[in-house]
Amino acid sequence: MIKIERTSVMNLENAMRGARNPMNSWSKSDSYYDEDGNYVYGPVDLEFGGRLCRAGGDHRKFIRQIFVSVDVTAPLYWWKEYDTYKVGTVANSCSTMHKIHSKEFTRDDFSCDRMTPVALACLDTTIAVLEERRLKYLDTKEREYWDDMIQLLPSSYNQMRTCTLNYENLINIYYARRNHKLPEWHTFCDWIASLPYAKEFITGIKGE
Repeated sequence: MIKIERTSVMNLENAMRGARNPMNSWSKSDSYYDEDGNYVYGPVDLEFGGRLCRAGGDHRKFIRQIFVSVDVTAPLYWWKEYDTYKVGTVANSCSTMHKIHSKEFTRDDFSCDRMTPVALACLDTTIAVLEERRLKYLDTKEREYWDDMIQLLPSSYNQMRTCTLNYENLINIYYARRNHKLPEWHTFCDWIASLPYAKEFITGIKGE
């Protein structure tokens, strides 16, 4: 299970202006603000930017200045793989260290949509133990019960993080993960493909 919410794409105008700095070609830009205040790339800028992106990383530096902020809720086993993308990304997560005891443990806290009945039964047992340890900790504040929760917590536990990336990060993620075994990566790559100008700057740059 993965949930992607509150996407914001920022700095489109500044990124394109920067792309035109090397040749002082700002006068050729045909981008504009629409009536809702959104910055829209014109066909000339789109063709220009797409050409830079297809030319490779040394030429598409401008997309490193197109920023994306998004809230992602996903299981710890997915975050473990996401964390390989450290360069140019930032994430603030809900803290298991500080807040693991603050609410009741239920199935809704875990990604279990693909579990077999045997695995679900095991998870339910684990949830029951976690909840019993949580209540013991709230009652006594004894460290051993907190340790039990932290060390017993399954990797299917869902955590929400607010992430900041740029389009260059998203190129790396998209081409590395779009055919991954985990369905969560397919959903994430579909989200990447839905971003503004993704076809020109991300998903279509390798001619596949």
